[in-house]
Amino acid sequence: MFIAREKELKALEAVYSQKGFGMMVIYGRRRIGKSYLINKFIKDKKAIFYTATKVGAERNTKLFSKEVLKVLDPAFSEAEFSSAEKIFDVITEKVGVEKTVIVIDELPYWAEKDEALMSIIQKYIDTKWQEKEIMLIICGSSLSFMEKKILSEKSPLFGRRDSQIKLEAFNYKDSALFVPDYSPEDKAICYGITGGVAKYLALIDSSISIDENIKKLFFTTEGYLFDETRNLLIQEFTDVTLVNNIIEQIAYGNNTLNTISAKVGEKETAVLYFLEKLMETGLVEKRKCITEEKNKKKTQYVLKDHMFRFWYKFIPKAVSVIEMGRGDLYFDEAVKPELHSFMGSIFEVMCRYYTLEQGVMGCFNTFITKTGVWWGTEQMQDEKGKRYNQSADIDVVGISDIDKTAVVGECKFKNEKIDRGVYESLKRRSALISGKYKVVKYLLFSLVGFTEWFDDLDDDTVMLVSINDLYA
Repeated sequence: MFIAREKELKALEAVYSQKGFGMMVIYGRRRIGKSYLINKFIKDKKAIFYTATKVGAERNTKLFSKEVLKVLDPAFSEAEFSSAEKIFDVITEKVGVEKTVIVIDELPYWAEKDEALMSIIQKYIDTKWQEKEIMLIICGSSLSFMEKKILSEKSPLFGRRDSQIKLEAFNYKDSALFVPDYSPEDKAICYGITGGVAKYLALIDSSISIDENIKKLFFTTEGYLFDETRNLLIQEFTDVTLVNNIIEQIAYGNNTLNTISAKVGEKETAVLYFLEKLMETGLVEKRKCITEEKNKKKTQYVLKDHMFRFWYKFIPKAVSVIEMGRGDLYFDEAVKPELHSFMGSIFEVMCRYYTLEQGVMGCFNTFITKTGVWWGTEQMQDEKGKRYNQSADIDVVGISDIDKTAVVGECKFKNEKIDRGVYESLKRRSALISGKYKVVKYLLFSLVGFTEWFDDLDDDTVMLVSINDLYA
């Protein structure tokens, strides 16, 4: 089933259809669907597909040469070449008038052990392949390598690509296409436990309930996602223990560098190094207060991967029970009651996407250019008139840098209707950003609706948004 990658497929076809040589760079974190996209694209095309592995430069060259010969010269498919130049010479000689797609998947594994490889590819592109009917696709999961060694100005391949695709996780709407018969609430939970990652979404069996899927994938020892976090970390890091501890602290809500450092008992420089690596792999992101993005003190590290959030919140405490074979009971007793609470931050992500999407289309009478979160302090007054400060946040802030306007929103993924208090709190807190942006719309996002108090509310700046509206 091919879902929601039409834009990327169209970009690939555009490079394929041009005359002569063309090059496409595709990158993105593991399990995101890069190989699936490429395989869909090359179906019914003359194509060489090679996936590099951590076996060294010489072995990768030999294995690549076999794949090349299978397509371009099958009579010699058992021959091996130990030199990249020799097999590239074969490509130069054998490619004819029919367009040939050459895919080198996970190129970083090969290039890291062969420093000359990219310079060799550059030489052939510049001197021998420009008039050849070749489309070269270079693909990789190492975001830092692809951005620094392939796409940057310092790369030998800089300026040779025709296009590039950074493949991201599916948004909540596209994720729902995998489970079209689920209710909006269950579609949201499906997005929450998979993070929109293609591989994980493909594992969801929509013929059974979302609860049964979670039990099967996470809460059995044979479940694909039971050990997935460890499998991914082993592939990316040598010191898995420290990385695991850092992720665990972020999952617990310790979001600042100094707090994480203190909790794991390591120097800030060491923790920062691994945080940057986690951001490069797409597992962690740096979040800033949207109205104070240059304020370094207002920086938080959060888990970008929702599946990791779910895993670290629930699985470590359940391992013994799962290994006993009673993970289903653990889910029913300990996870199910907390599922809505877990979904709170995920729902906020969904609502920010919805706000940006609607804002770009002008639905709030302003052109929203970005969305994010705000946090800080607000001054309150108790019953005796004594003033005090308390922490405050706004779940959704959409701003327009064109006319300096903003929309703000509050999100509740709970089995209780939003009441007057939430409305008044949002109105009060919006004043904390109104000095920089004029607030033109107040959005209230609810899982189960709103109390009758809103029936008589005469305020055209307020918009009530149900979960059904998010999927409309």
